[in-house]
Amino acid sequence: MELDFERCYRAVDSRDQRFDGWFYTGVTSTGIYCRPSCPAMTPKRQNVRFFPSAAAAQGAGLRACRRCRPDAAPGSPQWDVRADVVGRAVRLIADGVVDRDGVPGLATRLGYTERHLHRMLRAELGAGPLALARAQRAQTARTLIETTGLGMAEIAFAAGFGSVRQFNDTVREVYGTAPSELRTARRGRPAPGGAGTITLRLAYRPPLHAAALLDFLAVRALPGVEEVRDGTYRRGLRLPHGAAEVALTPADGHVSATLRLADMRDLSPAVARCRRLLDLDADPQAVDETLAADPALAPAVAAEPGIRLPRAVDGFEAALRAVVGQQISVRSARTTLTRLLQSASPVPAPTPDPVDQEVSVLESASTVRKLLDQHGQGRGAGGRGVRGFPSAEVVAGLPDAAFGMPAGRRETVRALARAVASGEIDLDPGGDREEVVRRLTAVPGIGAWTAGYVAMRALGDPDVLLPTDLAVRRGAAALGLPTDPKTLDTHAERWRPWRSYAVIRLWRAA
Repeated sequence: MELDFERCYRAVDSRDQRFDGWFYTGVTSTGIYCRPSCPAMTPKRQNVRFFPSAAAAQGAGLRACRRCRPDAAPGSPQWDVRADVVGRAVRLIADGVVDRDGVPGLATRLGYTERHLHRMLRAELGAGPLALARAQRAQTARTLIETTGLGMAEIAFAAGFGSVRQFNDTVREVYGTAPSELRTARRGRPAPGGAGTITLRLAYRPPLHAAALLDFLAVRALPGVEEVRDGTYRRGLRLPHGAAEVALTPADGHVSATLRLADMRDLSPAVARCRRLLDLDADPQAVDETLAADPALAPAVAAEPGIRLPRAVDGFEAALRAVVGQQISVRSARTTLTRLLQSASPVPAPTPDPVDQEVSVLESASTVRKLLDQHGQGRGAGGRGVRGFPSAEVVAGLPDAAFGMPAGRRETVRALARAVASGEIDLDPGGDREEVVRRLTAVPGIGAWTAGYVAMRALGDPDVLLPTDLAVRRGAAALGLPTDPKTLDTHAERWRPWRSYAVIRLWRAA
């Protein structure tokens, strides 16, 4: 990835927040690296180097600035949007694949040799997969040090390090201080929410139209899995090592995330999935500039800047919602899915939260784990009646009476569940979008609309148009756009590469 020095330096000199996460500023005279928006004095040109990733800056021997905390900046939008191997690899690393399966597992998922994958990532990001995963572990470790009472050895393994020594060396190298000193700096600031709770800020590039996100999620919220109340979205998660519960509250300049995890090793994937759900790594100004160039969309963009593309924390969940929602209303689909969820795992009556009654994080996690089965079903980690969406294996094994839909659609759901469970269809963030669409449309009962919806929400494809969608056509009519699918498709060429965001605006207009 080539970085234009003059453009980057101008962004640093103006402290432009839009470029946070796009690149990192290394200052050779001080040995630190910063966000472009760091409030410190602008360094001299001869002392500046620019890096495409935090891992590349760390590889050059620089430590993170304690003032602007560049490790907590929004992610670069290009890795969230790109469909090539590098973009897919970055999304999988963020989801913790290297920590769980190592670099060989990552390379196998992507279909490349380890050497070639390392070469591609070095060329684009200035660091290989191990270095990128190491940078993520350091950030996870800092979060756990500052927000929990876990011992340092427990934090080391929860963050993904292979040894306490590796953990100590990495924290010293990245932050220029010992792990215990990071905790001392936060002493006297207990984490809100009781023992076992982690609360952190998820940064984003402004503007963010939080009301539109919450509206979208509220209309589709499934009882027992998710809810929107008092400006907060709460839901259960099914993560690699257990279940969890998250509460997301948009605020000025960040989204406050309160996480209850059955296993602390799931912190990084939980954060990555929450960021993906709310599309927090997007570049809203680039999207809005393109869409506002169309006179028909310009008033809507001016009235509601920063509309995001709500994605998914679980690719199979998004795909199942799409299949169930074919040719029926959102309300009807919600009713059908609620019935299916009740059959998969009935929601128990709320009981006192065991996590808040424990005195240590480890005891809390142990209590939580006893409440959850291996699929993450039953109560969520917070014990308040929410749980993660059932897995593909669970849905594939449900009896006919659980589905509440025509036989043809029921068999489509089962075929989809079996294909996902077997790995034939990869709906993880690193899935190949074109290949996923091809395999989805090969399943009887899944057509172009369903595959497009899955690509948009499960895989985060920013350039999907659903011209045959009834709500899209109604929204087009409300904005004075063509309603004929072919004509609308032709008109929408000017919205590339952000047609998915146009779909969200058309849905709102409807």
